[in-house]
Amino acid sequence: MKNTSLSHVHEKLGAKMVPFAGYNMPLQYTGLTDEHLAVRNAVGVFDVSHMGEFIIRGNGALELIQKISTNDASLLTPGKVQYSCMPNGKGGIVDDLLFYRLDESAYMLVVNASNIEKDWNWIKSHNTFGAEMIDISEKTSLLAIQGPKATEAIASLTKMDLAGMKYYTFEKGEFAGRPNILVSATGYTGSGGFEIYCDNEHAEHIWNEVMKAGKGVGIMPAGLGARDTLRLEKGFCLYGNDIDDTTSPIEAGLGWITKFTKDFVDSDKLKSQKEEGVSRKLVAFKMIDRGIPRQDYELQNSQGETIGKVTSGTSSPSLKYGIGMGYVQKDSAKLGNEIFVAIRNKSLKAEIVKLPFI
Repeated sequence: MKNTSLSHVHEKLGAKMVPFAGYNMPLQYTGLTDEHLAVRNAVGVFDVSHMGEFIIRGNGALELIQKISTNDASLLTPGKVQYSCMPNGKGGIVDDLLFYRLDESAYMLVVNASNIEKDWNWIKSHNTFGAEMIDISEKTSLLAIQGPKATEAIASLTKMDLAGMKYYTFEKGEFAGRPNILVSATGYTGSGGFEIYCDNEHAEHIWNEVMKAGKGVGIMPAGLGARDTLRLEKGFCLYGNDIDDTTSPIEAGLGWITKFTKDFVDSDKLKSQKEEGVSRKLVAFKMIDRGIPRQDYELQNSQGETIGKVTSGTSSPSLKYGIGMGYVQKDSAKLGNEIFVAIRNKSLKAEIVKLPFI
């Protein structure tokens, strides 16, 4: 099992550590609810250095990215970020990822930790364009400073205009006295904030400076547990749960990142799905009866027939009731529709709702 540059810091702080995607990662420190609410109301810091980062640059870089991904990367200008996904040639999804346009001919791709090797091999297999590919995952650390007070917490650490940085843009500059740090207005919590990419050698210094600078606004370290409940409240898909090699972007409600203005892997297949419709859809639901939905629990209609299954579920720390997402047959996917979740031999009532939950 690998450690991040900060695993020893988390252990010192008393974090409950768990294996995740081959890394020794903090699940929680003081408790999931505390950490979740700190991010929603103030600011929290996550070590997400287990994520993967690839550089694709030179001649053919844009052509390669356009071929493997659903979104239109030609719209990116230097300093901008785009969310996309990679179809797998069979209508499913290899991974969802972020593209950062670093300059005119260089991009950084940020991929899910458990998919680093798979993604690298997939992209490489489509690189008939002569693009240069560099895997910088092992030497890159990533901190996510998330929450409505994130700017206030860390503005003193840089001359970059954090308050003026628009969502899904980034800058490179000095941060916490360290040079060439990439700071982006992105995150996986829906509470605003920043993600900070640096070389491993700077990670502990930056973590310490961030914690010191944010003390006055109640900054807290946060673990993977809170990261999951925060993203679910906002309806963000998690690879391996809500999307995978068997789900299409159209079924998953990711039509907004699927652009048919270009040719890409599976573009014809996905275009047909968009035009003709799909037989199942990813929906969000809230529990009416008391109960917590969990991954793989059966979803049923009022006749007790199975119509799908839960892909993500939790008890929402913000809302104080159970919420979830899951794929159901198209005719059961209407907003306001009553469905049932099979929990411990009981069928508990739920209602299909619009995302986000909060």
